[in-house]
Order: sequence, then C-alpha cells, then structure tokens
Amino acid sequence: MILIVDDKAENIFSLRRILEINDFEVDSAESGEEALKKILKIPYSLIILDVQMPGMDGFEVAEAISGFSKAKDIPIIFLSAVSIEKKFITKGYAAGAVDYVTKPVDPDIFMFKVKILHKLYEQNRELREIKTTLLEEIDSRTQAEATLSRTVGELSSVMEAMPQIAFTMGPTGEVEYANEQWYLYSDAPTVMPQFHSDDHCPEKWKECLVQEETIVAEVRIKNIISGDYRYHLLRVIPIKQNDSLIKWVGTFTDIHSQKTANDILEARVRERTEELLYKNKELEASNHELQQFASVASHDLKEPLRKIQIFSSVIKKAYLDRTVNSTENIDKVIDAAARMTSLINDLLSYSRLSVDTLFTPTDLNLIISEITGDLEFSIKEKKAKITISDIPTVDAVPGQIRQVFQNLLSNSLKFARTGIIPEIDIKAEKVATLSIDSATDDHGNYCRITVTDNGIGFDEIYLNKIFTIFQRLNPKEKYEGTGIGLAIVKKIIDKHNGIITAKSKENEGASFIFVIPIHQNDTANNTSHILKPEQHDN
Repeated sequence: MILIVDDKAENIFSLRRILEINDFEVDSAESGEEALKKILKIPYSLIILDVQMPGMDGFEVAEAISGFSKAKDIPIIFLSAVSIEKKFITKGYAAGAVDYVTKPVDPDIFMFKVKILHKLYEQNRELREIKTTLLEEIDSRTQAEATLSRTVGELSSVMEAMPQIAFTMGPTGEVEYANEQWYLYSDAPTVMPQFHSDDHCPEKWKECLVQEETIVAEVRIKNIISGDYRYHLLRVIPIKQNDSLIKWVGTFTDIHSQKTANDILEARVRERTEELLYKNKELEASNHELQQFASVASHDLKEPLRKIQIFSSVIKKAYLDRTVNSTENIDKVIDAAARMTSLINDLLSYSRLSVDTLFTPTDLNLIISEITGDLEFSIKEKKAKITISDIPTVDAVPGQIRQVFQNLLSNSLKFARTGIIPEIDIKAEKVATLSIDSATDDHGNYCRITVTDNGIGFDEIYLNKIFTIFQRLNPKEKYEGTGIGLAIVKKIIDKHNGIITAKSKENEGASFIFVIPIHQNDTANNTSHILKPEQHDN
C-alpha cells in the first residue's frame, strides 16, 4: 500500500487516480502528524511526501520516520513545487528520501519511479524475510546440533555403562562404534567377534543384512582373553528413515550362565522323568498286585460270610423260632453279614474300575431296558413311573455304563418321598462341547444324559460330598446302602472321559447330569457292531 501525504486534497486526488489506475492500493494523510500516526499502525511500501505543509513539513516527517524501527526502510519520494533548489533537494536526500520530484508531475515518469521503488521495497522485504528465516533455521540447526551432540554423548555414556556388548553399524554392516565390552571379544573396533563354527552365524548374518530384518539369535563368541566360547544372545535392529536403512544397532548379551544352568536343569529333568517312569511302572505293578489282592480278599471274605448267613438261618429255623430275643439277635447277625457282603461287592466293583477296558459302540436304550426289567419288583412295589427318551448309541464300556444307570435308578427308587409316587425321567441330547451347560447340537460330538426324579433330594451345599466314597447324606438305619454307589458312578464317567454333576433341592427331587463323548479315541481299536443285551458284562 502507498501513502500520499499532502495538505491539499486536490493533489491527493490526482495522485490517487494515477496510482489506482495502475492497480496500487492507496492511503492518504493531510498532515505530517496524521501521516506519522498511520505509519505506526500500517506497513506501507512507499510514501509520497509533500515538502511544504503547515505544522510539520516534509523534511521533519521524514526525519521522524527514520527513527521508527518498523518504518525506517520505507522508501520516500519528496514532492515540491517551490523548494527546487539544490540545497533543498540535498536536504531531502539527507532526511531519508530516495527521490525528489518537482511539481507539476509528469505521470509517466512518476509512475516509472513509483513502480521501481515499489518493486525494490518488495524485493527488500522478501530478502529481509528470507534473512529472518535463514537466521531462524541457523538457530534451529544450531540447537538441533547441540541437542544431537548431547544425545550422542548421553547415548555413548549409556552404551559404555551397559554390561552387554553394544555396537552400531552402517547400512552395509561395517562397525561404526563399539563400547568397552566389545574389546573382550575383538581386537579392533571394526572387526566382529569370532563366532563358533557350529552356529553358522556369518551366513545368517549376511542374509538378514540383505533383507534388512531384525537379527535375534543365540550364538557363541570367543573371549580373546580366556579363549573360551561363551553363549550370547545377539540382537541387531535396523534403523530406518523414510523407509531407507540408515544404521544398525546391536547388542550381545551374555547368557552363558543361564544356558549352562538350563542344560543342567534339562539333564536333571530327564533323570527325574526316567525315575518317574520307573516309579510309575513300579506303581502299576503294585496296583495290579493290589487289585489281585482285593479280588482274592473279597472272594475269601465272601465265603465265610456266606457260611455265617447260611448257618445263622439254619440255627434260626431249627432252634430259635420260639425264643423271641434269640431270633432278634440272630436277625442282627444275618443283616450285618448281608451289609458286609454288599460292602465287599461294592469295594470290589470300585477297585475294578482302575483296570483299563475297551470302549465299544453301545446301545444305551437296550441297557436301560434291561435295568428296568431287573428292577421290575421295586418299580411295581412303589408304582413308579419311568419315562425314557431315545438315547443315541455311544462308545462305552457296557458293563460299567450299565452300573451307572443301575445305581442312579436304584437311588431314585430308594430315596422316594413317603406317600408320593416316584416319577423318573431319563432324557438325552447331543451337545457341542464337553460342558454341562453346552448348547444342544444335532451334529454335536457329545451326549448329555439327565436322570431326574421327584424324591427327597438333597441340599446342594453337599454336592461335592455325594460323589465321594463312603459319604452318606442320610442315616443307614433309614436308607440302606454302602455310600459307594455315586462314587462308582463318578469314577465310571471319568473313565469315559466325561463329566458329571447334580442339581437338587430338599424334598423337590434331584437331577443327575453327565456328559460323555459319543466317540472315544480308541474306538477304532474295538469292534464296530452295536452290543446286544446278551453281551453285557455283568
């Protein structure tokens, strides 16, 4: 913008028209005082200043402008119609003018001078801006160099303080810097430590350098003092800028002690594993002997018990029918012998579950049908209602899975509520996973079976106890049994790679839920036909 300073409005008007026709922005002031106020607020590219004005004349205004730091570089053209003598022109230049034009003004020459001066001012302004930018850039670079130098110094201090070997390399793999630890394994800063020939590190090293990938490897390098190869963890990371590799930063971390300790530990683990395998074989042999002992002991115990029962009955019939107290006492002997027989049989069944058996495709519907036939007397006596849904064929040990349903159905009949007709519901469904709450799935690999009754139930706080051997929730005087039945059920389901639980409330019945795989892993080693009822292992 150009400022015209003249006390005569007509002069301002004529000059404004000439400048605006040539596409210049123009501002004006009619006194020196007004001009100085505007110059302090607005940056002008040129000032056209009349010499003769009331108050401050042009020379005084120019001298005042030269004292302003922001305005002292603005070019000034003096205009004068009277003061055209040499001394006035000299005074104008001395006051800071770059040109002195006399009136009347030749428009063409005047515009030529204005354009030149305006262009020079803009060029100077741009140069000043460039200079300022360069100074700022120089200052920024100076600070950056100082920061970089300080960072490099700190990094060097850190690398020197590190217990590891630390180094940097150029893009092609030449070592540029190495800390003091380096010289335990190398004679020169540019020579890599000597790797063990079995580690094949040089080949891997070259491959990673070509592919610009991070290198992580366990290597052995030679200590030049002791001559020993020690295990180190080598880690080298590529540093990139704008996707271009500029440096590699690497470390060797001594892991020799850990490696040696691991080797010793692995050797001890192998020794312990061998010992455990040997002990396991001894334990298996001991278990086999124990099972044989249990079988023999059970057989030998059952024989005298059988004689006690038989001869107690003979004595009762032959000699004690008329003696009330004697009859009652001999009945107690017979009942005790019967309970002991039942306990021995259950213990024998529980011990046999430790023996490995083969799975075979088994029709559970046929097994349940057989069991209901065996329990026909109890079912009719209690007028029980049993509902059975279709159950898929599963891989099972027939004799064992029969015992599961036998025990669950017997319990449902045994623990019926007084005066309430027992109702027992057996249902099955395929599920997706080995989980009690798994979603039903027609193509699932597991079968979930639920046996529900309306008997006396139990408090679920005792859920963990009911599957434990010899645990009873009810008095044996009221409900007969040995406390082994549900433990046998749990162990059988475990051997079938399944899970079992129960849900119940006192006097509201109970539900026993178990999930087993439809196909066992060793099915391929067994027969593929479906077991018939007459093949059940009793």
